[in-house]
Amino acid sequence: MDSCTAVEREVDKVASKFDGYSNNYNKQIQQQIQHLEDLKKRIQGSEEAEVNSVHKTDLKLLTLKVSECVGKLAGDHRDLHSTVSKVGKSIDRNFSHDFDSTYEEEFFSGSTKEHLLNEVILQHLYRQGQLDISESLAQESGIHEYKSQKEPFVEMNKILQALKSYNLEPAMEWAEHNREALNLNKSVLELRLHKLKFIKLLASGDRTKAIMYARQYFPRFVQGEEKEVKELMGALMFCGPALSTSPYAHLVDDNHWVEIQDLFLRDACALLGLSIESPLGVAVEAGCMALPALLNFKHAMTDRKEGNTNKLMTTLVDVWNGRDELPIEIELPNNMRFHSVFACPILRQQVSDGNPPMRLICGHIISK
Repeated sequence: MDSCTAVEREVDKVASKFDGYSNNYNKQIQQQIQHLEDLKKRIQGSEEAEVNSVHKTDLKLLTLKVSECVGKLAGDHRDLHSTVSKVGKSIDRNFSHDFDSTYEEEFFSGSTKEHLLNEVILQHLYRQGQLDISESLAQESGIHEYKSQKEPFVEMNKILQALKSYNLEPAMEWAEHNREALNLNKSVLELRLHKLKFIKLLASGDRTKAIMYARQYFPRFVQGEEKEVKELMGALMFCGPALSTSPYAHLVDDNHWVEIQDLFLRDACALLGLSIESPLGVAVEAGCMALPALLNFKHAMTDRKEGNTNKLMTTLVDVWNGRDELPIEIELPNNMRFHSVFACPILRQQVSDGNPPMRLICGHIISK
């Protein structure tokens, strides 16, 4: 973020100078045009048939002024080039292109790892509803598409598109079909879908149909969701346009349609055993946060190694090649932390597969 801010400052300077130059350029040019027009009128208004010596002197002086003005504007324009070049230098200074130094080819080598990487990419495209792109990628790169993984995402995206169009039917059919699993997860998705349907009927002015709908679907939700059902019954006092100006106006807020999409996506992913966020998206975002710190560490360690032959310094640089953990701590937001971390209180190091935690007889935990 600091790098972007530094480049943005240089860009702002360029924009400011361009605006100043443009304003001054237009002003100076208009002044010279006006001077030429005035001299032209004086010459044309003269009673003499030929241009006299006074007019020749005025024309010579005006020519010198125009030449001087053009030269000054050309000089100011040349100064802009140096300001623009500073933007490029700022980009080179603040954004490193040496990403290879943070990459180990072995991380993704091997048929098993390539298979997992391909699967993650395709799954990300399925999540985004970009099915055409996933098919093209699979065909052009020879990747085998996994229909068993693709089909649930196809259905999920169709339901999401329907919800975005204020169509509840596909989502209600899905919720009814998966009712048992949703109940085990204590999901309120089905209630919220019926709630939106009920509010649509009420907002349309059909109170009788809304009452019949409530009698048919709401009884089974009373147990555990009594407060929410009571609120909906209170909304029956208002119907049609009156609902939007009533104490229950918040029920017709469009935010409920956004929330039902998020709720459906969360429950659908839970039933599929998937995270809500795309693993590829999370990995890329976390990588973008970590890269600046890793590059700074790499460059700092490389510079110190070149100037110091001490074995300790060589060891510090070699830490970069460790596979169990990164050489420095990377601060990530809580929503990107998926595993608990235990650090040995004696060694002050995080445990790993090669050095797992172990429980002592006294109950304390240390690394093996």
